[in-house]
Amino acid sequence: MPKPPAKKDRRSFALLGTITHDVITQASGRVYSGDGGILYQASVLCGLGQHVTLYTNVGRDIFLRVKPMVDAWPTFDSTRIRVVPGPGNNVFLYYPEKGERVEVLESLVPPLRPERLLEELFDFGFLILVMNSGFDIALPDWRRVVRRARCPIWFDVHSLALTLELHAKRRYRPLPEWRDWAEGTTYLQANLVEVASMLGETQRILSRERLNHFGKQAEEVGIRAAFITLGPEGVMVLLPGGERKVISVKPGRVVDTTGCGDVFCAGAAAWLSSGGDPVEAAAFGAELASEAAGVSGIEQTYQLVRNRPLFA
Repeated sequence: MPKPPAKKDRRSFALLGTITHDVITQASGRVYSGDGGILYQASVLCGLGQHVTLYTNVGRDIFLRVKPMVDAWPTFDSTRIRVVPGPGNNVFLYYPEKGERVEVLESLVPPLRPERLLEELFDFGFLILVMNSGFDIALPDWRRVVRRARCPIWFDVHSLALTLELHAKRRYRPLPEWRDWAEGTTYLQANLVEVASMLGETQRILSRERLNHFGKQAEEVGIRAAFITLGPEGVMVLLPGGERKVISVKPGRVVDTTGCGDVFCAGAAAWLSSGGDPVEAAAFGAELASEAAGVSGIEQTYQLVRNRPLFA
């Protein structure tokens, strides 16, 4: 195996995930749509001045809409985006008054084959995988990436915890194989329901004891910090020495909560890549996510964080 370069650009991010087109229905009956998925992480990282290369497959319908937008971001590299035949990932989301959102995946692109990334992996200072659809990359290919990586890796469980089906309401499922996905990565992101799925307890409300049990399991597979997002209540950071809760700044007017977890991911990862510790990173990511609830869509998210300093 070739040796990595002596120095890396700590601002250089490789992103793996899927660009989606979301049709969103709010409990109020309001319906709107837009492109999203991994573009939320890309928009925040680029807005913060980080250099981003996105490795993904995308349908031509979505690509033709998003390319002019991302090409206007000075630090975004779109040359590793592969346009594939057929429609892109089209998702219908419904947000009820209470409880988890409902997701229906109507079409999807094939999983990413990582040969190009494997060739270029040593060029990056940070790697993020977000399972936007659950079909984004096959587990054997992901294990090849993890074995070759020499940089911190952020793994967001996200839709991997949902049933892998099309044209039907996706439900949370037991996810005992999460260890195979997480082993060798550095940071893990999940919400409480996703953690329950990983513990095989999809119908249970997690106790603090069970959450700490999960933290120990994460530590056993090499996770340095697990970020458990709690919605408006903030983030729980599970560390080898215990847990720390970060309280979110109360948002002003809430316009759209779609992508807030993605905004958190990008903000926290940018902070970590610049030398910050996990609790500080969680606070910064939670602050950005709270602010992002006041805007809607990828371009507004980019403009929200554009030229914002990481360390004030």
